Amino acid sequence: MSIHHAIWRVGEIPEPLSVSRLASEQLLEKMILRDPSILSNQWMIIGHQEPTLDSGRIDLLAIAPDASLILIELKRDRTPREVVAQALDYASWVAGLTPERLSQIYARFSKGGNLGDAFKQRFNNVLEEESLNQSHQIIIVASELDPSTERIVTYLSERDIPINVLFFQVFQNADEQLLSRAWLIDPSETQTNAAQATSGINAEEREPWNGEFYVSFGDPLSRSWQDARRYGFISAGGGSWYSQTLKQLQPDDRVWVKIPGTGYVGIGKVLSAVQPASSFKIDTPEGEKLAMDVLQHGELYRQNANNPEKSEYFVPVKWLETRSESEAVNEVGFFGNQNTVCKPTTQKWRHTVEKLKGYFKQWNADA
Repeated sequence: MSIHHAIWRVGEIPEPLSVSRLASEQLLEKMILRDPSILSNQWMIIGHQEPTLDSGRIDLLAIAPDASLILIELKRDRTPREVVAQALDYASWVAGLTPERLSQIYARFSKGGNLGDAFKQRFNNVLEEESLNQSHQIIIVASELDPSTERIVTYLSERDIPINVLFFQVFQNADEQLLSRAWLIDPSETQTNAAQATSGINAEEREPWNGEFYVSFGDPLSRSWQDARRYGFISAGGGSWYSQTLKQLQPDDRVWVKIPGTGYVGIGKVLSAVQPASSFKIDTPEGEKLAMDVLQHGELYRQNANNPEKSEYFVPVKWLETRSESEAVNEVGFFGNQNTVCKPTTQKWRHTVEKLKGYFKQWNADA
């Protein structure tokens, strides 16, 4: 079902704005280059009109905080299904880009810039070569889709291909134009599909998901594992890329929690769906209170509570067993991922869970 936008002037008699058109596809491209948050405030543009095989050109190439890539195709008007085939063709080219090639692409785009330095400045994290381009997303930006294209995109996404459509619509308001946007598919689903379909995994190494969720509990400067153990929760925030995968978790889901660079520290069962900091409450000796009034980083959560993009989000968890950071379990070959939540479909994840069940004896305590 196609997505339709509408905007009204606020007043006693609401007045709808008329639908308009951009002067050119290039104008939208220029706007995104100047302000990439039109697409996502978690992506950094690293390439523009990059030539591919067979004389094709990728409109925009971006990178996410986990060093995965985002291929972006811009279409001003109604999108024929051939665009999907073109985007998939470009994606096959993107999948083969080496760290050296990506560095060259960014150097051209930035007129001599260093990709590693730019990544560190943008995401406050070191760009590790082995993490670069382990997965990618395909994003088609268009004003509308024909029914055939929409069916194809939905079909591919439901089969774990990381593809999505960002609809934009232009409205005329007197002498100015306004731009709105909406996603065809929840971006967290596309991000999840990309995280699970890493290019470093051969087809024969994939296997059905075992029903166990992986959780990365990261950034000690904005959240405390001690608080999470004590009050029963996992959390993420500081940007939608970090928090949106929490939406996958539902009551009774089982999670294995890892602190990046430290090891696995807990196993638990989800009690309820994700909640924003503005409403998430915890039990204390003095009664139920807002978490941001109690937790170590509560002041930071309060500052961002009214910003849906940067807010901290919480998922209540009943811990079956936890460990302190000094007692974390880690072994060479254990699964790790920079996404906050994912459903791994690799042999490494099955191996990791089987080993962890030997360390965490209470994994089936409520079975």
